[in-house]
Formats: sequence, C-alpha cells, structure tokens
Amino acid sequence: MTRFPVDETHDPALTSWVPSANAPGTDFPVQNLPLGVFRRHGTHDRPRIGVAIGDAIFDLFHAAQESLVTGADTLREACEGPALNSLMSLPHAHRLQFRHTLSQLLRAGAHTVSRTQLVPRADAEMLLPASIGDYTDFYASIYHASNVGRMFRPENPLLPNYKWVPIGYHGRTSSIVVSGTEVHRPSGQTRDDAAAPPSFGPTRRLDYELEVGFFVGRGNAQGAPVPIEHAGARLFGLCLLNDWSARDIQTWEYQPLGPFLAKNFSSTVSPWVVTMEALAPFRVPAFARAAGDPAPLPYLYDDADQAGGGIDVRLEVLLSSARMRAEGHAPMQVSRSTLADLYWTPAQLLAHHTANGCNLQPGDLLGSGTVSGEAKDARGCLLEVTWRGADPLLLPTGETRRFLEDGDEVIMRGSCEREGFARIGFGECRGVVRG
Repeated sequence: MTRFPVDETHDPALTSWVPSANAPGTDFPVQNLPLGVFRRHGTHDRPRIGVAIGDAIFDLFHAAQESLVTGADTLREACEGPALNSLMSLPHAHRLQFRHTLSQLLRAGAHTVSRTQLVPRADAEMLLPASIGDYTDFYASIYHASNVGRMFRPENPLLPNYKWVPIGYHGRTSSIVVSGTEVHRPSGQTRDDAAAPPSFGPTRRLDYELEVGFFVGRGNAQGAPVPIEHAGARLFGLCLLNDWSARDIQTWEYQPLGPFLAKNFSSTVSPWVVTMEALAPFRVPAFARAAGDPAPLPYLYDDADQAGGGIDVRLEVLLSSARMRAEGHAPMQVSRSTLADLYWTPAQLLAHHTANGCNLQPGDLLGSGTVSGEAKDARGCLLEVTWRGADPLLLPTGETRRFLEDGDEVIMRGSCEREGFARIGFGECRGVVRG
C-alpha cells in the first residue's frame, strides 16, 4: 500500500495569508487545500480549477499562467484544464509535489502571490469537479446493510455473501449533479398491495443516502487488475455524496437485477475534493471485524491496508423543511456517523472493482453506500431513521417526516479532527426537493 505521508504541510502551526483560512472552525485551512471547479456567478466563463482556502478560491488557471505552479509541464497543463481529470491522472509523486507547491503559495509569508488570484467563494458558481465517466455505488456499511436486512428479512438480515465480497452496482453518471441543484421528485411503478396491479406515479417515499464518494486517480488498463497493495494510491480524493433513493419504486423493481429508476434520477456531490494527501493524518485501522467473521480473501488483504486503510471522516445529516425555513428555524441534525465504520476499506473497494480486469479511468466515482453507525442516531438514511416509516421524525415545527416532502432540504457535512492536527472539512452537499 502506497503511504500518504504526514509531513510539514499538515503542521497545525501553519497559517495562511488569506485571513479567513485561519478562522477557528473553518473547513478550508491551509492544511486542507481541496480542489474544485468554478466560474464566476452570472458569467459564461470557461470552467476553472481552484483551491478552497478560507472563504476564497485560489484560481489555479491564473497561477499556472503566471508560472506559479512549478514542476512538470503536465502539471501546469493540468491546472489550466476545465476539470480535475488530468490532475487526477498524475502519478502519486507528482500529486505530492503539487500539494507542497500549493502549501508554499498559500501559507503566510508567501511573496510571489497576489490577491488577484483569489475569487470570493460567494462570487463563484461551483461545477462538477470532474468529468465523471463511470459511477459505481457500493454497499460497504455493515450497520446499514444489517438494518435494512432486519426490516425485510428479520430472520436473515445479511445475505451469505456480504462478509466475503464488496457488494456494488453500476450507477448512472448523466444524473450526477453538484451541491445546490434541485432534486425533482421522480415517478415510477410502485405496488403496495400484493393482490393488486402496480401503479405509476410520483414516489411517496423519497429518501436521502449519506455517502462518501471516492474519485479514481490513475486508472488501469483493461484486463490488468490493481493489486490491493497498490489500490489506495489509485484513489485521488473524497467528496460527500447524496444518493437520492425512491424507496417504494426500489421495493417493487429491484428484484432480480437491482436498483434502476429508484436510483438513477439524481445523485448529488459536494463541489470540493479533499485529496488523499490531505487526509493522511486521519487514517485509522480497517474496521474491526467481529469474532467469527471471515478474513478477507488474499486479493483483498494487505497488512498495511488493515493497519491504516480506514479514514475517520465524521459525517452529519441535517434536514430543513420549507416551514422551518419560513419560521426561522435552523436545520435540524438528524444523524452523525463516521466513514471509519465501513466494513470494507476504500482500497478494497477499488481492488475488487478491478479484480476481473475492469478498467477504471481518472474521474470515475465510487460511492461508499449509505454510511451508518451502530447507534440509532448514526443511521444514514430516513429508511433507517424512521424504521421504514414506523417511527416518524419530529421536526421543530411539529411536522413529522417518514420520508422527504416537497420543499425539504437535505444538508450533508463532513470533517476530520484529530488531536495534534488542524481540523479540515468537506464543505456541504445540499439539495432541495421539488415536486
């Protein structure tokens, strides 16, 4: 497993010449340096790559044009591109060098940078960070899988393959949207009465799914699996992901081939990609399997990945109804969980994905599946939170929710914290439901 070093770019004493990057609680201190794609609001400018720093964006296109980005020509050319794909394709060593360059440019005392390279985040329209060629969604949280299994198969919650093989399905890329995009209530076939024919119409059980997305960096040739010990280095970075789901449509259609219309209408990603290099201080051991659980098969087992293949990203979901916003209520926290609770590590997901020779490409997106924890307040979707609608969620206005209603806004946040290091964040992943 390629190690992502903890180095001087993670030093908690570092500050930035951008004052807002030094504010307590900011998601984007100089120790983070996440990447995204933007243009100024109200313009038709070509998309540009930027770095989130405090409440601003450092314009990498301008930085490359002014020769502030040093190193290989391919690195400078990648910074001038309209999406992150070329940066994602760079070798691990070049990415590490790039992080050091950005850190030097944005830390306090940098003398070669002018404020003209900064764009206020409030003035920016954020776009999808990459041209996403393929999207695969996994089912890697054993707590989520167990909860859902107990609802539908109480005598046998987990199917026999779950602890042996990472479960996933191929999703749809054309309906992946960036945070802030409205989500329109989908229609499909549903069947509530087993004695009656199905009906067609808008879903009555719209749900969110709290997930983390893993962007692929360097790809692999078709027919050339990526060994588990190298799989972690093929991941570029992480974002937040809301894989919206229509539960009533899903219940009727998913057998025998799995999700279709219940899942392909919209998936929302946060605009900033937190790189694997930035996440180095927050690596943790792989999920501790229960006694009696099988060890991963050899192609999914690596000592280094078991020792540090997990990532402690702390996640939360907040919900705000239209009435809550009208009455001035703050969004209500629904759940908190951690990515460290995934049964399979990100490297295992990528290694399994390529084990049959499947070729991944820079910018491909792998979803973790719903991230739930063991506690009731760590459940990552309303299906679990309300236990299939039997235990409604009470909002501050007195409204209740079994599933999402029109006008509801779902807000997802993520952050990493560890003693001795600066807190870093992912920003937000937001979406309002429209009828």
